[in-house]
Amino acid sequence: MKRITTLAALAVAFTATPAFAQAEGGPFIGVIGGFEGIDVESGDGSVSADADSAVYGINAGYDLSLGSAFVGIEGEISTSENSTDFPGDFDDAYDGLDTDGQYYLGLRAGFAVTPGIAAYGKVGYTSLDTTAFTQSGSLDDLEENTDGIRFGGGLQVQLPGPLEARLEYRRSRYGGVADDDFDDITTDQVVAGVGLRF
Repeated sequence: MKRITTLAALAVAFTATPAFAQAEGGPFIGVIGGFEGIDVESGDGSVSADADSAVYGINAGYDLSLGSAFVGIEGEISTSENSTDFPGDFDDAYDGLDTDGQYYLGLRAGFAVTPGIAAYGKVGYTSLDTTAFTQSGSLDDLEENTDGIRFGGGLQVQLPGPLEARLEYRRSRYGGVADDDFDDITTDQVVAGVGLRF
């Protein structure tokens, strides 16, 4: 208990230290790029498949400075070219899934760690464009959109002038598509970004 109390006191003192720089506020726009891994399970849970590819996109939003902390809203459009397929003996209508566009709208909040560096977390709504296909080509491709939730966090670094850089991890979980042939669709992304703050 004494250790927990000490840690709590240190955390309060850390966040309350007046030497921290002001958290940046105002509108921003930027570009992101990085790595995406996707994991897909069959609707009956019997098989799964995974793949990875590059992901890239643009984001924009607005942060409200609260002294050494901030809260904000952010939107993002990104794309990747992941393609997963189940084993050939999987007996269902569709056995492969391609992913494409991803759309995100959510909230973020953070605090200044040192002058010029802030840590933040984020959570919000996300949507994913998918194309279900058969490896044999016996069915026409089925294009569908699925909704989910994204959460993550990262570091934001002030660069010279109005520029800033980010390094971020985020996970997105989506619902089923293709009559639930594909379920529990999960993406993990590590991205870096450069932005312009107005």
